[in-house]
Amino acid sequence: MTAPTLATGERAAARGIRRLKPDASGPRPRKLGRRLQRPGAWFALPAAALLALFFAYPLVTSLWQSFFATSGGVSTWVGLEQYARLFADPLIAKSLGNALLILVVQVPLMIGLAVGLAYLLNQSWLRFRAGFRLLTFLPAVTTLVAYAVVFRVMLATDGGAINQMLGFVGIAPVDWLNNEWWARVALIAAITWRWTGYNMVIILAGLQAIPGELYEAARIDGAGRRQIFTRIVIPQLRPVLIFTTVTSTIGALQLFDENWILTEGGPNDATLTPVLYLYKVGFRQFDFGYASAIAWMLVVITAIISIVQFRIMREKP
Repeated sequence: MTAPTLATGERAAARGIRRLKPDASGPRPRKLGRRLQRPGAWFALPAAALLALFFAYPLVTSLWQSFFATSGGVSTWVGLEQYARLFADPLIAKSLGNALLILVVQVPLMIGLAVGLAYLLNQSWLRFRAGFRLLTFLPAVTTLVAYAVVFRVMLATDGGAINQMLGFVGIAPVDWLNNEWWARVALIAAITWRWTGYNMVIILAGLQAIPGELYEAARIDGAGRRQIFTRIVIPQLRPVLIFTTVTSTIGALQLFDENWILTEGGPNDATLTPVLYLYKVGFRQFDFGYASAIAWMLVVITAIISIVQFRIMREKP
């Protein structure tokens, strides 16, 4: 008995199926995918090169330099001696204490003001909201040096605008920049004025992302404004608050421009911060090994504080 033969149409279909089968000699899908990804890698290469040149190389070099001491233009390997100096340097403790004070006082004050302003400027009944938002955000677009110089002129003991206004109401002039207590107050006020609007815009974006159905459901259940704010607004803003708090913490620990222009770290090192002390050690004393050790100490402290803040704020009550 002979095997049944295929019809003419069936034979043509079989030949078409054989043609559609992939050729073993052609490129495999994985290799083809890699080839398609090569143009993207070439486009990213300039950015990667710049990142390596201006970020990775200085980072590694500063870490390597922290193990050397320079004397008479000659660098000598000293191991961990530069890091041991940190524990015996009283100015390190002083600068860290100042930075911690700014962190504890200024960051919560600024974030609280930013949340309040954002909540107010998000209300539908408020007129000229766009104008108020612009005015609040304008300090963030001014240059650091320019606004610090303006604050220095305004806070001058003799003829400063602030003391003149105090004189109109019968208050004696305040030595803002030469008194340890008032110098810290002036520095915190300047930083708060500069960065509150920046954080307000970020928090405002988070407020606008909250679904309106949550507000309607809360009102139907009889919740008041205070309950809506504490039970809906704040929990929904948790990711935004984590971001603004961590970035503000990093900014407080890296403070340099404002206290350098206002007080140069004085009086009596009352506004000295680790970055300002690093600058003085590195570019006035030319002790770059010790300055590198200060920089890496600050990196570790900033990372630890940021991680702790992130974990505390991420946990739901």
